Amino acid sequence: MEKDTYQSIESKCEGLFKDKGSKFLAFAYPVGNEEEVKAIVQELKKEHYSARHHCYAYRLGCLGEQYRANDDGEPSGTAGRPILGQLLSHELTNILVVVVRYFGGTLLGVSGLINAYKHAAANALEQATVVEHLITNRYRLSFDYPLQNQVMRVIKEDELNIVQSEFGLNCQLIVDIRLQKETPVLAKFEKIEFLKIELLTKMFKKLS
Repeated sequence: MEKDTYQSIESKCEGLFKDKGSKFLAFAYPVGNEEEVKAIVQELKKEHYSARHHCYAYRLGCLGEQYRANDDGEPSGTAGRPILGQLLSHELTNILVVVVRYFGGTLLGVSGLINAYKHAAANALEQATVVEHLITNRYRLSFDYPLQNQVMRVIKEDELNIVQSEFGLNCQLIVDIRLQKETPVLAKFEKIEFLKIELLTKMFKKLS
């Protein structure tokens, strides 16, 4: 069955990790696209211009299918990858975590860096409020008035959310159908002769 929910964070949150004089400031943000990611990273670089590194990782898409890890000058795999690992272990997507490092004068080594970036990211995520989002597809249903009872019966049986309605000689409804229900619900609608069904867009709704 197709997964039709995903988890992200509700709002920006921050974390901190210190080791041998170095400070690792972690910032987590809910994001929707790469443009938002770039803007946030650039803003943090301006705000923390004296920091040595601005490392980050993000996941985008309902399944987290779009992702990237950036070490920003740290040894390969010691910064971005541990941050990304925390996003994966917390099963979060549509999220960006940036860890800003102020160098304390003592080298931490590969294992020390991995540990620092991992724990800084984890600390930020511990402060976050995790929210679950429902994925639905939005459809327009067009039909003549005599079909109203048949259409409304399906909507009631499957507890579909009506976004917009217009009843008259020619009726029109806009409804959201969650992905897990989509195939059986459309099969019911397709049995209603002369009912026109049009896919409008994919929607995302925060679950309470």
